[in-house]
Amino acid sequence: MAGHSKWANIKHRKAAADAKKGKAFTRALREVFVAAKAGGGDPAMNARLRLAIDKAREVNVPKDNIDNAIKRGTGEIQGEAYEEIRYEGYGIGGAAVMVDCLTNNRTRTAGEIRHAFTKHGGNLGTDGSVAFLFKHLGVFLFAPGAAAEEKVMEAALEAGAEDVVTNEDGSIEVLCAPGDFQKVQEGLVKAGLKPDVAEVTMRASTETVLTGEDGARMQKLLDALESLDDVQDVYTTAAIEA
Repeated sequence: MAGHSKWANIKHRKAAADAKKGKAFTRALREVFVAAKAGGGDPAMNARLRLAIDKAREVNVPKDNIDNAIKRGTGEIQGEAYEEIRYEGYGIGGAAVMVDCLTNNRTRTAGEIRHAFTKHGGNLGTDGSVAFLFKHLGVFLFAPGAAAEEKVMEAALEAGAEDVVTNEDGSIEVLCAPGDFQKVQEGLVKAGLKPDVAEVTMRASTETVLTGEDGARMQKLLDALESLDDVQDVYTTAAIEA
């Protein structure tokens, strides 16, 4: 058993994302563009692109938009160019925060990120200051009571997952190497298991538990970062308890 309110934190993040459908649409297309630019336009040969396309479909991005984003990424058609930038810093109680951005204006993005940290009680750090606290992983999360632990464990490990963790709140996490994400996903589907969340993410190796006013202040910082147009993903070691 491990973790503090994993499902509650994930639910909040999903609800915030759902409230910004237009932004989710834009984020998904930017990720398709960058994935195609980095690894080519064939999803069969580019795992990152394959995952980006799946995420775009989840938020109902039309196929034509996805295809055009791929073509812009590979240079077949002209369009805005985006670059990837990562910012690292600290929030309330010293909780680590890592922010991945896609931007066409580095100066604008840096200013907005710095302002969000400063306004909400955090501060930016140097490159590498908190990255060591996170691990790049494929994560499948089942809500409390959504699936039997033994069934999840059997299917996941057989498909090549690294670990299966049952959290204190009853949610179950399946962890795998990023390159094994599709294989593990297919194994879970074959076993009739549908995770509530499936993503390749940066997972904190430690947690900073925040409650009460500290938790509320930290959530405001995370929400402020998430609301910025150039922000793709926000990762934190903070575990906010109600």
